[in-house]
Amino acid sequence: MEFGWTADEEAFRRELLDFLREALPPDWEEIAKDGPGSDVQARFSRDFCGLLASRGWLTQHWPREYGGRDASPWRHAILGEELWARGEPRGPQYMNVNWIGPTIMAFGSAEQKREHLPRISKGDVLWCQGFSEPQAGSDLVALRTLASRDGDTYLVNGTKIWTSYANHAEFCFLLVRTDPESKRHRGISVLLMPMSLAGVEIREIPSLVGERYFHEVFLSDVRVPVSCRLGLENEGWSVVTYALQFERVGAARYARAALTLDGLAARLAQQGRLEDPMVQEKLGGARAICEAARLLSYRVIDLRAHGQPPSADSNVARVAGTFADRLVGELGLDLFGPDAFEYGGFAESNFRLAMTAGVAVGATEVQLNLIAQRFLGLPQE
Repeated sequence: MEFGWTADEEAFRRELLDFLREALPPDWEEIAKDGPGSDVQARFSRDFCGLLASRGWLTQHWPREYGGRDASPWRHAILGEELWARGEPRGPQYMNVNWIGPTIMAFGSAEQKREHLPRISKGDVLWCQGFSEPQAGSDLVALRTLASRDGDTYLVNGTKIWTSYANHAEFCFLLVRTDPESKRHRGISVLLMPMSLAGVEIREIPSLVGERYFHEVFLSDVRVPVSCRLGLENEGWSVVTYALQFERVGAARYARAALTLDGLAARLAQQGRLEDPMVQEKLGGARAICEAARLLSYRVIDLRAHGQPPSADSNVARVAGTFADRLVGELGLDLFGPDAFEYGGFAESNFRLAMTAGVAVGATEVQLNLIAQRFLGLPQE
């Protein structure tokens, strides 16, 4: 893999940084501290993503026929790095761009592509994902939400939990069981469900992570048109696994962790502690993990750039990014104690959001099991 950036990619990064200096308001750090689920950031994301779209950057890596520019995945990676380092001003829309849109391209009907892809590419629609359930957690195939066929609609009943952005979302990428007799990976389907349908109830789950970050979604006799099903009935697991390969490296957490690490080093320098060998060792170790996570993510991007199918490299990169994010947060506590985590401080928001990194898009433990099976080829007991 070539580790150098092309002249075009370097120019794009410079242009992007100039744009961010102009587009992000002076109080952006205050807006961003509560994470992409907050009311203020959700509103801001529509205007911001509209600006990105007007420059052709929001979905530049998509095919032209769907609103993209056929750009290299590397340009999209640059965009993700710089935006995540600044608290992700795309808000919930990073999901739309990274994996919801590409999954609709791969499995959607012509009607679904016409309905959803232009809006995602223009940056004027918010989505959430309905995966986890109270009795299933990170074990997605243990889901119980049932979608019973009734003519041209599905009658959906069940509960989703830990659903980020549900309070602002117009659509939900919903995982359901369409065969009540099925178990595990069989009998699952995906519905592109409008959140405005009767029978959808949303309740916020208060948490330390951030304002409006988690929700519980109750589905009571919700009638979802069959035309909203993505892919074949009962074969939705292949749709989900395809989507997750994009999502697991869609959030450049290592970029935010590295920026926070720079902030820690600057604070240490102000205090005259940066020359301490033990401090240098800790900072160096954290920097090495951030760089490892970056390069492992680049491995996945390189596979995409060469048209290779998804692999277990996505799981490896996902775990590395999680470790980097959490390590930097814990290092701030180690070096500065509680002072580093005054609410709204330079390290506090990274620490809060890092708490979700080990469970979002599959728990770290699940990822490690997949690495053991698919990457190391270890036998299952």
